[in-house]
Amino acid sequence: MNRSELEQYIAEIGSADEEALAAARERQAALIKPPGSLGELEEISIRLAGVTGKVRQHFRKPLVIILSADNGVYEEGVSSAPQTVTIQQTINFIRRMTGVGALTKEFGNELLVLDMGINGDVPAAILSKDMEDYQTKVIDRKIAYGTKNFAKEPAMSEEQVLQAIAAGIEAVEFAKAKGHDILGVGEMGICNTSTSAAVLGALANLSAEQVCGRGGGLEDAPFLHKKDIVADAIAEARTNRLDPVGVLALCGGFDIAAMTGVFLAAAHEHIPVVIDGYISVTAAVAAAKLCPEAADYMFPSHQSFEIGYKKAVTELGLHPYLDLGMRLGEGSGCVIGFEVIRAACAVMDGMATFEEGGINDDYLEEIRKGDCF
Repeated sequence: MNRSELEQYIAEIGSADEEALAAARERQAALIKPPGSLGELEEISIRLAGVTGKVRQHFRKPLVIILSADNGVYEEGVSSAPQTVTIQQTINFIRRMTGVGALTKEFGNELLVLDMGINGDVPAAILSKDMEDYQTKVIDRKIAYGTKNFAKEPAMSEEQVLQAIAAGIEAVEFAKAKGHDILGVGEMGICNTSTSAAVLGALANLSAEQVCGRGGGLEDAPFLHKKDIVADAIAEARTNRLDPVGVLALCGGFDIAAMTGVFLAAAHEHIPVVIDGYISVTAAVAAAKLCPEAADYMFPSHQSFEIGYKKAVTELGLHPYLDLGMRLGEGSGCVIGFEVIRAACAVMDGMATFEEGGINDDYLEEIRKGDCF
């Protein structure tokens, strides 16, 4: 994929279906309950109609797409975990031994795990270039053995960013062909809270203080260094007025770039896509900066513990549905988000209207006119 091809792809993405949105609002208003009494479930069901064009629907085949990659900024000592965790956890995804693995196994969801740029080789026995093997193997889309250290040089070339975005798009197209009707976006990559902080700060005009947390648990000295290198990257992006692709090349990761492609492709294919935590929401912001309409197709699952998450989700004009104090990543929040979305669908489809229930709803007229809730 080159720049012009990406621009053409983005030009094909439309905004949410306004007629379906209006019909969904009308049905919600007629359901046998006080207006707004089911809170966020009502808004979710309405937004889903805008994505698919259908007012009443169910999602039967969720998929979490996980993008794994390492980051050269690890050299700066800004992680509390060794880089070898990336490859081991990627292997463990396939074994369903991680947080997201346990959750998807419990709820009957599936995983599609891609090696976008792990600094090591996944064992050949569980590695395949063919996405058809996604239920048992890691899919090889490795661009390089990790990015470069963005504290010293650009993390990626523009060509690498576009290659990663294309891999994310490919994953969504494959998922759709396999009948997956709702997607979640997760990741694995040591130091990707550093890359996310730099990308988000540059894209949303935020300071290092606003986007930098301690990640997996940094002590004071490495945490201060993390903020310094993120601040430098933000300043360089602003000085050079970099666009989203340029920002990703400067200080992003293969995982974030590929996740950006997933969010864009979900919008292109009219598939609802669930945001997980900090890295996931940063990629969502990058996608929305490339294509504002893409935000219409995004559903935030939970409030990440990371400091920059709230800034990112606000940038998207969204707010998370749950606050469980989670900060694992991997797409773990997406699985819980799927169940919230299923609940919203059940309400929209299964509840009777006042007319169907034989109840006169005239008593609600004053409530509907006023601001009682």
